[in-house]
Amino acid sequence: MLKKIFPTTLIIILIFLCNISASAKTIKVRMLNKGETGSMIFEPSFISVEIGDTIIFQSTDKGHNVQNIKGMLPEGVKSFKSKINDDYSFVPKKEGLYGLKCTPHYGMGMVALVQVGKPLNLQKTRSKRHPGKAKKRFADLFDKIKN
Repeated sequence: MLKKIFPTTLIIILIFLCNISASAKTIKVRMLNKGETGSMIFEPSFISVEIGDTIIFQSTDKGHNVQNIKGMLPEGVKSFKSKINDDYSFVPKKEGLYGLKCTPHYGMGMVALVQVGKPLNLQKTRSKRHPGKAKKRFADLFDKIKN
């Protein structure tokens, strides 16, 4: 009896797992010297995803990286930083807002905001201060948040 039940159960589990992975999205974000909305940008700079989706930061133009901004991560998420000129793949594991920057071009406004599910840490991330053009760009990005 178990020999008949086990294969059927295994097939059901595999179908379920395939459906989960098939629903995950992959979003590509280009790191650019100049794009549609200005210079030194992530394109797109606002990304709305769900837990388990993959965001690939592509080093389209040289001299860029992606790094989280201190104080702009959901509770319990570890800091990360890519190397200059390297692509970086990121799979969020917690809901909330993730504030990101290009380390050498932060003051020039090269920032991005990732919303994963509900913006649970909105007040904390909105209260963060930013240098130069990053301040204005984040103000625009916060207007795109979906509750």
